[in-house]
Amino acid sequence: MAETLLQGATVAALAAVVIVLGAGILNMVRGKSENRSQTLMRWRVILQFVAIIVMMTALYFVST
Repeated sequence: MAETLLQGATVAALAAVVIVLGAGILNMVRGKSENRSQTLMRWRVILQFVAIIVMMTALYFVST
């Protein structure tokens, strides 16, 4: 049960990173607001950190 939950959380975290990354790149390509691009890239870094924490937690519980 916990493995399935952590697997789903990992997929969700990675999907969030990809979505924010895509939105940031799309915003930069379109030449829209630079502030929005910076905000999206900051969110990407935060989401990557969360994704790493989730993955490391999943690996910890799978290995024990």
